[in-house]
Amino acid sequence: MRDQMKLTYIPSAYITHTGKMYEIMVEVPGVKKGDIHLEMTEQGFCLNAEGERFKYSGCWSLAHRVKPETASAGFSDGLLRITVELAEDVKGLEIPVN
Repeated sequence: MRDQMKLTYIPSAYITHTGKMYEIMVEVPGVKKGDIHLEMTEQGFCLNAEGERFKYSGCWSLAHRVKPETASAGFSDGLLRITVELAEDVKGLEIPVN
């Protein structure tokens, strides 16, 4: 069987925070849970995953420091869900729009 070159994609990531934690969703369709490699640091995270036809690779910086030891991840239907606590609570100043 001839080896085929797999295309590498940067997956789409959706990042929100509640003031106390980040909630992150990353789209990685076509891979299995055991083929996902995720690393979290205080400043961001990197993900590598490989399916039968595609590879996914990407690193993201986060606007606020996090506690990587609190991170948890779940995977279902091609969607990786990550939660991680912020290193400190974040409160913004609401600006009225005229």
